Amino acid sequence: MILHNILAHKRHEVAASMRRRTLDSVRSEAFRQPTPRPFAANLRAAAGTPARLIAEIKRRSPSAGAMADVPDPVILARTYQANGASAISTLTDGLFFGGSLEDLRAVSEAVSIPVLCKDFLFTDYQLWEARAAGADAALLIVAALASPLATPGNADALDHPLEVGTPDLEIARERLAHLLGVARSAGLECLVEVHDEAEAAVALSVNAAVIGINNRDLRTFITTFDATERVAMRLPRGTNGPVIVSESGLHDRAAVERVRAAGAHAILVGEALVRAPDIGVKVREMSGTVVTLGATGTRSVDQSGGAGRGNPA
Repeated sequence: MILHNILAHKRHEVAASMRRRTLDSVRSEAFRQPTPRPFAANLRAAAGTPARLIAEIKRRSPSAGAMADVPDPVILARTYQANGASAISTLTDGLFFGGSLEDLRAVSEAVSIPVLCKDFLFTDYQLWEARAAGADAALLIVAALASPLATPGNADALDHPLEVGTPDLEIARERLAHLLGVARSAGLECLVEVHDEAEAAVALSVNAAVIGINNRDLRTFITTFDATERVAMRLPRGTNGPVIVSESGLHDRAAVERVRAAGAHAILVGEALVRAPDIGVKVREMSGTVVTLGATGTRSVDQSGGAGRGNPA
Protein backbone atom coordinates (compact mmCIF):
# COMPACT_ATOMS: atom_id res chain seq x y z
CA MET A 1 0.00 0.00 0.00
CA ILE A 2 1.29 3.44 -0.96
CA LEU A 3 0.33 4.98 2.39
CA HIS A 4 2.44 2.41 4.25
CA ASN A 5 5.44 3.16 2.04
CA ILE A 6 5.07 6.89 2.59
CA LEU A 7 4.77 6.58 6.36
CA ALA A 8 7.70 4.17 6.61
CA HIS A 9 9.91 6.63 4.75
CA LYS A 10 8.51 9.61 6.67
CA ARG A 11 9.61 8.08 9.97
CA HIS A 12 13.25 8.10 8.86
CA GLU A 13 12.89 11.57 7.36
CA VAL A 14 11.55 13.04 10.60
CA ALA A 15 14.24 11.26 12.62
CA ALA A 16 16.91 12.84 10.43
CA SER A 17 15.33 16.29 10.89
CA MET A 18 15.28 15.83 14.66
CA ARG A 19 18.99 15.03 14.65
CA ARG A 20 19.81 18.08 12.55
CA ARG A 21 17.82 20.53 14.63
CA THR A 22 16.36 20.40 18.13
CA LEU A 23 12.68 20.87 18.86
CA ASP A 24 13.51 23.90 21.02
CA SER A 25 15.23 25.54 18.07
CA VAL A 26 12.27 24.85 15.77
CA ARG A 27 9.79 26.13 18.36
CA SER A 28 11.79 29.34 18.78
CA GLU A 29 11.60 29.98 15.04
CA ALA A 30 7.89 29.18 15.01
CA PHE A 31 7.21 31.81 17.68
CA ARG A 32 9.04 34.41 15.57
CA GLN A 33 6.64 33.98 12.66
CA PRO A 34 4.12 36.73 11.83
CA THR A 35 0.54 36.38 13.04
CA PRO A 36 -1.10 33.43 11.26
CA ARG A 37 -3.69 34.22 8.61
CA PRO A 38 -7.25 32.88 9.14
CA PHE A 39 -7.67 29.56 7.33
CA ALA A 40 -11.14 28.27 8.24
CA ALA A 41 -12.75 31.70 7.98
CA ASN A 42 -11.35 32.15 4.48
CA LEU A 43 -12.88 28.86 3.33
CA ARG A 44 -16.46 29.06 4.63
CA ALA A 45 -18.40 29.97 1.50
CA ALA A 46 -21.77 31.57 2.20
CA ALA A 47 -24.93 30.06 0.76
CA GLY A 48 -25.39 30.91 -2.90
CA THR A 49 -21.71 31.69 -3.49
CA PRO A 50 -19.09 29.58 -5.31
CA ALA A 51 -16.95 27.11 -3.42
CA ARG A 52 -13.74 28.62 -2.10
CA LEU A 53 -10.57 27.28 -3.72
CA ILE A 54 -7.48 25.93 -2.01
CA ALA A 55 -5.04 25.93 -4.92
CA GLU A 56 -2.23 23.41 -4.59
CA ILE A 57 1.41 23.59 -5.61
CA LYS A 58 2.05 20.04 -6.78
CA ARG A 59 4.84 18.61 -8.92
CA ARG A 60 4.07 14.90 -8.81
CA SER A 61 2.20 12.19 -6.90
CA PRO A 62 2.49 8.42 -6.46
CA SER A 63 -0.76 7.89 -8.39
CA ALA A 64 -0.30 10.34 -11.28
CA GLY A 65 3.47 10.54 -11.56
CA ALA A 66 5.10 13.75 -12.79
CA MET A 67 2.58 16.56 -13.31
CA ALA A 68 4.41 19.80 -13.89
CA ASP A 69 7.76 21.51 -13.66
CA VAL A 70 7.46 24.15 -10.94
CA PRO A 71 10.86 25.85 -10.86
CA ASP A 72 9.53 28.79 -8.85
CA PRO A 73 6.59 28.06 -6.55
CA VAL A 74 6.31 31.77 -5.74
CA ILE A 75 5.28 32.61 -9.32
CA LEU A 76 2.65 29.87 -9.22
CA ALA A 77 1.37 30.95 -5.80
CA ARG A 78 1.00 34.56 -6.91
CA THR A 79 -0.86 33.44 -10.01
CA TYR A 80 -3.23 31.45 -7.80
CA GLN A 81 -3.85 34.43 -5.52
CA ALA A 82 -4.27 36.94 -8.35
CA ASN A 83 -6.99 34.83 -9.93
CA GLY A 84 -9.13 34.20 -6.88
CA ALA A 85 -7.74 31.36 -4.75
CA SER A 86 -8.71 31.66 -1.09
CA ALA A 87 -5.76 29.63 0.26
CA ILE A 88 -2.70 27.82 -1.03
CA SER A 89 -1.72 24.23 -0.27
CA THR A 90 2.01 23.56 -0.48
CA LEU A 91 3.24 19.99 -0.54
CA THR A 92 6.37 19.59 1.56
CA ASP A 93 7.05 15.86 1.05
CA GLY A 94 10.10 15.51 -1.17
CA LEU A 95 10.42 11.86 -2.15
CA PHE A 96 6.84 11.17 -3.24
CA PHE A 97 5.52 14.63 -4.16
CA GLY A 98 8.55 16.76 -5.02
CA GLY A 99 7.92 19.46 -2.42
CA SER A 100 9.89 20.95 0.45
CA LEU A 101 9.69 23.16 3.49
CA GLU A 102 11.69 25.68 1.44
CA ASP A 103 8.76 25.85 -1.01
CA LEU A 104 6.43 26.47 1.91
CA ARG A 105 8.60 29.21 3.35
CA ALA A 106 8.95 31.01 0.02
CA VAL A 107 5.23 30.84 -0.74
CA SER A 108 4.22 32.00 2.74
CA GLU A 109 6.41 35.08 2.42
CA ALA A 110 5.10 35.90 -1.06
CA VAL A 111 1.31 35.87 -0.64
CA SER A 112 -1.29 37.31 1.71
CA ILE A 113 -3.78 34.41 1.71
CA PRO A 114 -3.37 31.51 4.18
CA VAL A 115 -0.93 28.73 3.36
CA LEU A 116 -1.50 25.06 4.21
CA CYS A 117 1.36 22.67 4.87
CA LYS A 118 0.36 19.43 3.15
CA ASP A 119 2.36 16.42 4.27
CA PHE A 120 2.02 13.21 6.26
CA LEU A 121 2.22 14.74 9.72
CA PHE A 122 2.09 12.57 12.83
CA THR A 123 4.54 14.14 15.30
CA ASP A 124 4.64 17.33 17.36
CA TYR A 125 7.97 18.12 15.72
CA GLN A 126 6.47 18.25 12.22
CA LEU A 127 3.76 20.69 13.29
CA TRP A 128 6.27 23.05 14.87
CA GLU A 129 8.45 22.67 11.76
CA ALA A 130 5.51 23.66 9.54
CA ARG A 131 4.78 26.75 11.61
CA ALA A 132 8.46 27.68 11.65
CA ALA A 133 8.38 27.62 7.84
CA GLY A 134 5.43 30.02 7.79
CA ALA A 135 2.42 27.70 7.55
CA ASP A 136 -0.93 29.02 8.75
CA ALA A 137 -2.54 25.56 8.69
CA ALA A 138 -1.47 21.93 8.51
CA LEU A 139 -2.98 18.72 7.18
CA LEU A 140 -3.77 15.85 9.56
CA ILE A 141 -4.92 12.62 7.89
CA VAL A 142 -7.06 10.29 10.00
CA ALA A 143 -6.14 7.24 7.90
CA ALA A 144 -2.45 7.93 8.44
CA LEU A 145 -2.86 8.51 12.18
CA ALA A 146 -4.68 5.17 12.48
CA SER A 147 -1.59 3.31 11.26
CA PRO A 148 0.95 1.77 13.65
CA LEU A 149 3.53 3.44 11.42
CA ALA A 150 2.31 6.81 12.74
CA THR A 151 3.52 5.97 16.25
CA PRO A 152 5.51 9.03 17.38
CA GLY A 153 8.76 9.01 19.32
CA ASN A 154 12.28 10.37 19.47
CA ALA A 155 14.73 10.02 16.59
CA ASP A 156 15.94 6.58 17.65
CA ALA A 157 12.37 5.29 18.03
CA LEU A 158 11.40 6.64 14.62
CA ASP A 159 14.32 4.87 13.01
CA HIS A 160 13.27 1.58 14.59
CA PRO A 161 11.28 -0.54 12.09
CA LEU A 162 7.62 -1.17 12.90
CA GLU A 163 5.12 -3.71 11.63
CA VAL A 164 2.41 -2.29 9.39
CA GLY A 165 -0.28 -3.82 11.58
CA THR A 166 -3.99 -3.07 11.57
CA PRO A 167 -5.32 0.52 11.50
CA ASP A 168 -6.99 1.59 14.73
CA LEU A 169 -9.41 4.52 14.63
CA GLU A 170 -9.50 4.87 18.42
CA ILE A 171 -5.74 5.38 18.43
CA ALA A 172 -6.19 7.80 15.53
CA ARG A 173 -8.69 9.76 17.64
CA GLU A 174 -6.23 10.01 20.53
CA ARG A 175 -3.39 11.06 18.26
CA LEU A 176 -5.59 13.56 16.44
CA ALA A 177 -6.79 15.16 19.68
CA HIS A 178 -3.20 15.51 20.86
CA LEU A 179 -1.94 16.97 17.58
CA LEU A 180 -4.79 19.46 17.39
CA GLY A 181 -3.73 20.69 20.82
CA VAL A 182 -0.12 21.03 19.68
CA ALA A 183 -1.27 22.86 16.56
CA ARG A 184 -3.20 25.37 18.66
CA SER A 185 -0.10 25.98 20.76
CA ALA A 186 1.91 26.55 17.59
CA GLY A 187 -0.67 28.93 16.10
CA LEU A 188 -1.78 26.52 13.37
CA GLU A 189 -5.27 25.66 12.20
CA CYS A 190 -5.76 22.15 10.82
CA LEU A 191 -7.44 20.54 7.85
CA VAL A 192 -8.46 17.10 9.14
CA GLU A 193 -8.73 14.70 6.22
CA VAL A 194 -11.16 11.78 6.15
CA HIS A 195 -12.21 9.23 3.53
CA ASP A 196 -15.38 7.69 4.93
CA GLU A 197 -18.07 8.00 7.58
CA ALA A 198 -16.07 6.21 10.29
CA GLU A 199 -13.12 8.56 9.88
CA ALA A 200 -15.49 11.55 9.80
CA ALA A 201 -16.88 10.43 13.18
CA VAL A 202 -13.33 10.53 14.54
CA ALA A 203 -12.86 14.08 13.25
CA LEU A 204 -16.18 15.20 14.74
CA SER A 205 -15.38 13.61 18.10
CA VAL A 206 -12.45 15.98 18.56
CA ASN A 207 -14.33 19.03 17.23
CA ALA A 208 -12.29 19.45 14.05
CA ALA A 209 -13.09 22.89 12.65
CA VAL A 210 -12.16 22.06 9.04
CA ILE A 211 -12.85 18.58 7.64
CA GLY A 212 -11.51 17.58 4.25
CA ILE A 213 -13.20 14.70 2.45
CA ASN A 214 -10.69 13.03 0.16
CA ASN A 215 -12.37 11.56 -2.89
CA ARG A 216 -9.25 9.45 -3.43
CA ASP A 217 -8.84 6.51 -1.10
CA LEU A 218 -5.20 6.58 0.00
CA ARG A 219 -5.22 2.81 0.38
CA THR A 220 -6.38 2.08 -3.19
CA PHE A 221 -5.96 5.51 -4.87
CA ILE A 222 -9.39 5.05 -6.49
CA THR A 223 -11.25 8.37 -6.82
CA THR A 224 -15.03 8.87 -6.60
CA PHE A 225 -17.14 11.92 -5.75
CA ASP A 226 -19.51 9.61 -3.88
CA ALA A 227 -17.10 10.04 -0.97
CA THR A 228 -17.92 13.74 -0.58
CA GLU A 229 -21.64 13.13 -1.08
CA ARG A 230 -21.81 10.32 1.47
CA VAL A 231 -19.65 11.84 4.15
CA ALA A 232 -20.93 15.42 3.87
CA MET A 233 -24.43 14.13 4.63
CA ARG A 234 -23.17 13.03 8.06
CA LEU A 235 -21.58 16.34 8.99
CA PRO A 236 -23.39 19.13 10.87
CA ARG A 237 -24.41 22.10 8.74
CA GLY A 238 -24.65 25.78 9.57
CA THR A 239 -22.23 28.20 11.17
CA ASN A 240 -21.62 25.85 14.11
CA GLY A 241 -20.67 22.95 11.85
CA PRO A 242 -17.21 22.36 10.42
CA VAL A 243 -15.97 23.89 7.20
CA ILE A 244 -16.22 21.09 4.63
CA VAL A 245 -13.55 20.75 1.95
CA SER A 246 -13.78 18.35 -0.99
CA GLU A 247 -10.38 17.07 -2.14
CA SER A 248 -8.99 15.17 -5.14
CA GLY A 249 -10.29 14.39 -8.62
CA LEU A 250 -11.80 17.82 -9.26
CA HIS A 251 -11.03 18.81 -12.84
CA ASP A 252 -13.93 20.99 -14.07
CA ARG A 253 -16.86 23.16 -12.98
CA ALA A 254 -19.30 20.26 -13.19
CA ALA A 255 -17.33 18.39 -10.53
CA VAL A 256 -17.07 21.53 -8.39
CA GLU A 257 -20.81 22.16 -8.60
CA ARG A 258 -21.52 18.53 -7.69
CA VAL A 259 -19.52 18.65 -4.46
CA ARG A 260 -20.77 22.16 -3.67
CA ALA A 261 -24.34 20.86 -3.93
CA ALA A 262 -23.35 18.06 -1.54
CA GLY A 263 -22.38 20.63 1.09
CA ALA A 264 -18.70 21.40 0.48
CA HIS A 265 -17.74 24.97 1.32
CA ALA A 266 -14.38 24.68 -0.38
CA ILE A 267 -12.38 22.53 -2.77
CA LEU A 268 -8.71 21.56 -2.86
CA VAL A 269 -7.33 21.31 -6.40
CA GLY A 270 -3.80 20.63 -7.59
CA GLU A 271 -3.43 18.48 -10.69
CA ALA A 272 -6.08 20.27 -12.76
CA LEU A 273 -4.36 23.60 -12.10
CA VAL A 274 -0.71 22.72 -12.64
CA ARG A 275 -1.51 20.79 -15.84
CA ALA A 276 -3.67 23.60 -17.31
CA PRO A 277 -2.41 25.41 -20.44
CA ASP A 278 -3.45 28.71 -18.82
CA ILE A 279 -3.30 28.38 -15.04
CA GLY A 280 -4.96 31.72 -14.32
CA VAL A 281 -7.97 30.83 -16.48
CA LYS A 282 -8.26 27.45 -14.79
CA VAL A 283 -8.12 28.98 -11.31
CA ARG A 284 -10.94 31.33 -12.24
CA GLU A 285 -12.96 28.44 -13.67
CA MET A 286 -12.55 26.27 -10.58
CA SER A 287 -13.16 29.08 -8.09
CA GLY A 288 -16.03 30.70 -9.96
CA THR A 289 -14.10 33.96 -9.75
CA VAL A 290 -14.54 36.87 -12.13
CA VAL A 291 -11.40 38.95 -12.54
CA THR A 292 -11.93 42.44 -13.91
CA LEU A 293 -9.65 45.33 -14.78
CA GLY A 294 -10.44 48.68 -13.25
CA ALA A 295 -9.91 52.07 -14.84
CA THR A 296 -6.27 52.04 -13.76
CA GLY A 297 -5.74 48.55 -15.14
CA THR A 298 -5.63 47.06 -11.65
CA ARG A 299 -6.95 43.53 -11.17
CA SER A 300 -9.78 42.88 -8.73
CA VAL A 301 -11.49 39.64 -7.78
CA ASP A 302 -14.95 38.90 -6.46
CA GLN A 303 -13.75 36.82 -3.49
CA SER A 304 -11.75 38.09 -0.52
CA GLY A 305 -8.07 37.22 -0.70
CA GLY A 306 -7.76 37.21 3.08
CA ALA A 307 -5.77 39.42 5.37
CA GLY A 308 -2.14 39.08 6.22
CA ARG A 309 1.41 39.66 5.15
CA GLY A 310 3.07 39.23 1.79
CA ASN A 311 3.06 40.76 -1.65
CA PRO A 312 -0.27 40.25 -3.40
CA ALA A 313 0.17 39.58 -7.08
